[in-house]
Amino acid sequence: MSLKAKITEAAEALKNKLQDQPKLALILGSGLGPLADELEEATKITYTDLPYFPQPTVEGHAGQFVSGRLHGIPVLAMQGRYHYYEGYSLEQVTFPVRVLKAIGIKTLIVTNAAGGVNESYKPGELMLIQDHINWMGQNPLIGPNDATLGARFPDMSEVYDAKLRKIARETAASLDIKLNEGVYCAVTGPSYETPAEVRMIRTLGGDAVGMSTVPEAIIARHGGMKVLGISCITNAASGILDQPLSHDEVIETSERVKETFIQLVKAIVKAIR
Repeated sequence: MSLKAKITEAAEALKNKLQDQPKLALILGSGLGPLADELEEATKITYTDLPYFPQPTVEGHAGQFVSGRLHGIPVLAMQGRYHYYEGYSLEQVTFPVRVLKAIGIKTLIVTNAAGGVNESYKPGELMLIQDHINWMGQNPLIGPNDATLGARFPDMSEVYDAKLRKIARETAASLDIKLNEGVYCAVTGPSYETPAEVRMIRTLGGDAVGMSTVPEAIIARHGGMKVLGISCITNAASGILDQPLSHDEVIETSERVKETFIQLVKAIVKAIR
């Protein structure tokens, strides 16, 4: 079966479970899923209830869509995502974004937990993604291209929409929330980076590093969607502080800053309307 046929089948199945047409979608990263609990009139749709959606395996990723309203605006949140390091192909990792596009989503807010490479960043701070570096050694667009899904050679000069970033900056300022702005570097994982690799990323211009987001953003732009990206800096990257890294720290920091994160994203959604 072709990718287009799979997308169409999954999109029809998802639409049949939605009460409203969402205006935008959110992808919620490790520990950031509680934002979906803020949705009013919420309906939960388990990924595995949809065709071609496997079950995420990572702690902090519930594995479901949550459909509801924020400030009266219909939105669709992904509580959890798929990762390349779980053994999925990048086609599988980005399949949900293809489906979101197929049901009519035009704006995507993608979030993640990331390690701070920029030494001025502190755990618990947020970073607006200005641009990214794809250091995964793979691209989700490799292979045959269906022109009905997007161009063979899509422009990536502005992956993260400038107008949406302006709204995010102004919203954060109005709430007195510190919002760094920088470059997100995506690596495959699942091992954390070595101190030498972190120095390399810093030399290349990266401010934060993580194991997601970039494939999703590429596919979203391939499909003509507008993208806004926000990272929660959950830890200093390897070698910056003299301490080991762990996923428990990621979840713990995400939990500590979730109220600030939720407040910011809800206000951004209201401003985008």
